[in-house]
Amino acid sequence: MSQPVPATLYRIAAAAGCGSAVILLINAAKRAEVIPTSALTQLIAPLAQILALALVTALYLALGRRTGAFGLVAFLLNAFALSALVGVEFVINLVFNDLPDYTVEALLDGSLGIALTAASILFLLGTLAFVTAMHLTREVPTAPLVLYAVGAVPVSLRAFVPEAALELGLVTLAVGIGWLAIWLFNRSGRITTWADHAVTDIPLAGANH
Repeated sequence: MSQPVPATLYRIAAAAGCGSAVILLINAAKRAEVIPTSALTQLIAPLAQILALALVTALYLALGRRTGAFGLVAFLLNAFALSALVGVEFVINLVFNDLPDYTVEALLDGSLGIALTAASILFLLGTLAFVTAMHLTREVPTAPLVLYAVGAVPVSLRAFVPEAALELGLVTLAVGIGWLAIWLFNRSGRITTWADHAVTDIPLAGANH
């Protein structure tokens, strides 16, 4: 069985990134009461992080490996953070939503609150590190990276920022992710893989003779 070419995988990941952006916009609209909260909007909320993980992985495989050890650490940190946020979103949307406020406050005062805070901090650090690594490649456009980083700040600090700031952060994050996804889709057929890039940097034997 033939393996899918990298361009196809990049395009699939880009489509996933666009899906993540759409869900983030739905989450923002739900919080702003532009659209009603329903079982469906609560259920799809955690998919934003799952789909974003596909985009982040594709960006690392396509370009991030060129930044060496720092790029690897940044990718792993961001990937772990996104994975942890899937659990956070499930708790917030599918557990807290059905509990009275005093029960939620009691849970947040315990170990669950510590875990949610740790996941949020990890997301902030992982996002900033990954954005830095992508910027170091000098290939990914700066504007969507900045939007991605700026949007991640209020999302990470959701417990400490006003609701309006969180909503704006979700929209900014969605625009940044969507922009990166569209860029990756359009660029997918012209990306030289890291292995090929490394090979071209090795002089052929006898080339200087």
